Amino acid sequence: MGETRQVDVVVVGLGVGGEEAAGRLAAAGLNVVGIESTLVGGECPYWGCIPTKIMVRAGAALAEARRIPGLAGTATVEADWAPVAKKIREQATDNWNDKVAVDRFTGKGGTFVRGRATITGPGRVRVGDDEYAAGRALIVATGTAAVIPPVDGLAGTPYWTNRDAVEVANLPESLLVLGGGAIGCEFAQVFARFGVQVTVIEGSGRVLAMEEPESSEVAARAMTADGVRIHTGVRATHVGFDDGFTVTLSDGTALTGEKLLVATGRTARLGELGVENVGLDPAARFLPTDERMRVTDGVWAVGDVTGNGIFTHMAMYEADIAVRDILGQGGPGADYRALPRVTFLDPEIGAVGLTEQQARDKGLNVTVGQVPLTATSRGFIHGPGNEGVIKVVADADRGVLVGATTAGPAGGEMIGALAVAVHGEVPISTLLSTIWAYPTFHRGIGDALKALA
Repeated sequence: MGETRQVDVVVVGLGVGGEEAAGRLAAAGLNVVGIESTLVGGECPYWGCIPTKIMVRAGAALAEARRIPGLAGTATVEADWAPVAKKIREQATDNWNDKVAVDRFTGKGGTFVRGRATITGPGRVRVGDDEYAAGRALIVATGTAAVIPPVDGLAGTPYWTNRDAVEVANLPESLLVLGGGAIGCEFAQVFARFGVQVTVIEGSGRVLAMEEPESSEVAARAMTADGVRIHTGVRATHVGFDDGFTVTLSDGTALTGEKLLVATGRTARLGELGVENVGLDPAARFLPTDERMRVTDGVWAVGDVTGNGIFTHMAMYEADIAVRDILGQGGPGADYRALPRVTFLDPEIGAVGLTEQQARDKGLNVTVGQVPLTATSRGFIHGPGNEGVIKVVADADRGVLVGATTAGPAGGEMIGALAVAVHGEVPISTLLSTIWAYPTFHRGIGDALKALA
């Protein structure tokens, strides 16, 4: 048997949020143990944000080249996947990044433990034969895993999750994608641009169903132009596999593909963590937190595991709040009114705050302003690939924006200005008097604001 070691803080899971919290608490002089069973950094650097955006960038460069007059629709621009796969493998499978992260944490005075953690009681965590007793805080930052829906016949087949799609060395001839959210759409467009026959299956009435309908329309048109077939308003009822996949839909349609990617959401990995030993539900999809990221006495949670937004920037944001709370530094609590998010399609879909429908459902006195990106000067200059829209959602009673969407080239960058406006509750009168640089895409924000009237 091992020993029980008394420490100040135990952090279970060293993804971006856990790593940030553990490192800062160790740097503050606390005795911190950080536990990770796989690679330090979590999903983002190895299977999420970084490698998928390498894929998106490659696909976007290929599409942009094909837009050159005389090349469109020809084989002149080769779609070579090999260098993309090589770069991704270097990022996702080379443990150099993991070693750097471990050295960074231990260099701040933290103790790193590689292994699978089990919570055995308040403040107590076991890894193998050793147990750690946290006198000050236990932070859960174990991330999420792909949700695998209970579709008849799916279990036991060699379906892909996002990790398999990222690590693929040789592209299939055809791919079926279950789920038309951000992850499913991004992979669908990338693979289609590299010559894969892609079909997306989405149960709701439109892709990107959590965003504005205008965003869904932009995304659907862009993917369709790249050859993606989209089936919305239907669910998979049966999956068959025999040297390829056959997916039967709720409308009776049968679709076939060499590979099947399941992208139907994410869920916290709590079942084997032992959260029941601190009074929490191991069957819960996420761990609910208060504004200080507290889950229960002595337990904090940060990042994807909270379900407040499965984004790297959210994990960093929540880690900061938890660290300040544990150190007694005070400061603002969690405020999700201005949560920014980007779907990295081409064109990009940037969004912040509430959609128009969400604002109306809250009973706000809603006014909306929008402008097609093609109507802006920069949109005209950009030419092919200029599809998009800028939409602002206002609370007319308070005279502030509560949400916005910037779909188009650089849509993820344009949303920054509007995130500041929503977060800071900048009066619309002030925004209307802003000088917007010409000729930029973001100048269209001024046009959308004027349309509020």
